[in-house]
Amino acid sequence: GGQHVNTSSTRVELLWNVRESRALTVEQRARLIAELETRIDSAGVLRVVASEHRSQTRNRDEAEARLTRMVRRALVVAKVRRPTRPTKGGVERRLSSKKKESAKKRTRRERDFD
Repeated sequence: GGQHVNTSSTRVELLWNVRESRALTVEQRARLIAELETRIDSAGVLRVVASEHRSQTRNRDEAEARLTRMVRRALVVAKVRRPTRPTKGGVERRLSSKKKESAKKRTRRERDFD
């Protein structure tokens, strides 16, 4: 922090009530509450704090940017993963390379000729 750290309080706390916000649709609100449940308090308020910078303006901008990133990330719906299977050729190539490696190591072993 340095000497400046104790002389000014530039910490910014940004509060946004997700439950009562009219900027969201019902689906978006439900998704945000589900995704950010650990960050939202019982009243439905999302709290973002920034205190890294010496300037309160920079901290305010940082808090707003964090809130924006957080909300954008939470609203992204992940694509459903469809399980795939390896191709027949891919399986054959893998097994043949395993057999080749096995044979190579088998020939390196010492043989007992007694």
